[in-house]
Amino acid sequence: MNAAKRKRVLFLCIGNACRSQMAEAFARTYGADILLAASAGLAPAIKIAPDTLKAMGEKNIDLRDQFPKSLRHLGRAEFDLVVNLSGSSVPEDLASRTKVLEWEVDDPVFMKYDQHCEIRDQIEKLVMSLILDLRQQAAPSRLRGQGSGRLEV
Repeated sequence: MNAAKRKRVLFLCIGNACRSQMAEAFARTYGADILLAASAGLAPAIKIAPDTLKAMGEKNIDLRDQFPKSLRHLGRAEFDLVVNLSGSSVPEDLASRTKVLEWEVDDPVFMKYDQHCEIRDQIEKLVMSLILDLRQQAAPSRLRGQGSGRLEV
């Protein structure tokens, strides 16, 4: 699928140091055929949480070149979907022009490492479900003749 047809998805959380970074990375890794992923924070942290780097490294996803970003950092980028992991409201100027999907995911920033990994795995499942939904929406309907004149969808 060419870039023009892929869905532009923004993953949003508070600090862009854990949840949205993980979601963006999973989306880029597993769904590059169907979406263009970005992430941002409502109040960006200084750096990605060390446990996030370690937890994603266990999934063979390297986040060392990533950094927390604000919505302003994204400039005038437009998105087809905002996935809100923040637990807060999406800013009205963004929410008014795009579809918002709310994911209730605890912030692992101050959790123990094993809990951080549980959140990572939860996010991975949510992202995979989103990717599958987007692929299904993009797939042309397939009609098969049954030989009896009936069509099965």
